[in-house]
Amino acid sequence: MPYQLHYWPGIPGRGEFVRLALEAAGADYVDVARGEGGVAAMQRFMTDPALARPPFACPFLVDGKRVIGQTAAILLYLGPRLQLVPASEADRLWVHQIQLTLADLVTEVHDLHHPIGSGLYYEDQKPEALRRAGDFRANRLPKFLNWCEAVLARNRGNGEREVPRMVGGRLTYADLSLFQVVDGLLYALPKAMKRVLRKTPLVAALHAGVPRQRRLAAYLASERRLPFNEQGIFRRYPELDG
Repeated sequence: MPYQLHYWPGIPGRGEFVRLALEAAGADYVDVARGEGGVAAMQRFMTDPALARPPFACPFLVDGKRVIGQTAAILLYLGPRLQLVPASEADRLWVHQIQLTLADLVTEVHDLHHPIGSGLYYEDQKPEALRRAGDFRANRLPKFLNWCEAVLARNRGNGEREVPRMVGGRLTYADLSLFQVVDGLLYALPKAMKRVLRKTPLVAALHAGVPRQRRLAAYLASERRLPFNEQGIFRRYPELDG
C-alpha cells in the first residue's frame, strides 16, 4: 500500500520536508488532502474518537496501521525505509538531531511574521514582527547556518565532493531538509540570506547541488511542487528583510 501523507493542500509548509524525502526515494505515496474531499478526510481522521493515538496536527503519515505525526518523527520512521539515512545507529541519531535543529529554525522563521500569536493576522503584530526580524537577521539566522556550515565541514564523508552532505557520503533527509530551509529563506528573506550564504559556502553548495538528483529534479519541475506563498511558513514581507 502507498504511504498516505496528510497535510494542507495549498502550502508547502512542514509537509514539504516529508514530501521531499518521498520524492527523492521514488516512494509510492498519496498526498491525501490534495485529492477531492481530501481535507475533510484528513480532518475526520484527526478527530476520530476511535483512534487511540491521534496526531496533534498535520503533517502526519499513515502506513498501514501506523499513524506517525510530527515532521521529525515521520522522517525518523521513513529514513531507513527510504534509504535516506546511514546504516549505523549513531549516524541515524545524528541525522535526527540535525532534523530537530532545523525544526527549531523553522519555528523561528514562522514566528517572524507571527511573534505574538498564530491566531492574529500579521498586520495585528507588525511592530513586534519588525523587531523580531531584526534580531533574527543579525543573530539567529547566522547562528543556525554557521552551525550547519560547521557540520558540513566536519563530515568526513565529504572529502572533495562537489555537493557536500550533512552526514556520511550519501544523500540523507537532513540534506533535503536543509535544502528546503535555505530555499524557503531565499524566498522570504532574499537579502539577508544572500549575505549569510556568502559566509557559508558549503551550505550554498548543498542548496545548489541537492536539486540535481534525478528524481528531485523531476519533482521540483513538476506541478506537485507547491510554490512558496504568503499563507505558509516562509513568507515574503519585504519590510522584514531589512
